[in-house]
Amino acid sequence: MERLALVASGALGFLAVALGAFGAHGLKSRLAPLADGATRLEWWSTGALYHLVHALALAAVGYLAGRAASSTAVVVAGGAFVVGVVLFSGSLYTMALTGTRALGMITPLGGVGFLVGWAAVAVAAWSLPPSPKL
Repeated sequence: MERLALVASGALGFLAVALGAFGAHGLKSRLAPLADGATRLEWWSTGALYHLVHALALAAVGYLAGRAASSTAVVVAGGAFVVGVVLFSGSLYTMALTGTRALGMITPLGGVGFLVGWAAVAVAAWSLPPSPKL
């Protein structure tokens, strides 16, 4: 689980930076002339921010997996963060590209995935063995 979480963290982090840069440079000129262009760019930016934050959260999951924390909580956290990125950021990216606001109904499901992931991180961290005292 440790390697998988860290590889996923790197891959999602890379993708978040690439998509963030695309939004800032490639999409700006295409969306700016549209009536809702500023809103769509804001959706893209929010999606990229949450995407990057949760790529980093997967690195924390990898750390917890390496410390022999609760394996169930670690697996739940990793899966929930990935699902959260796909649903939350993915729906915002798609809304920004297409203007289809109905996809906004999916976005909160990704937010729930993020919440589940953070709760599972807390559970996994609580189950860590105590560090030796110096």
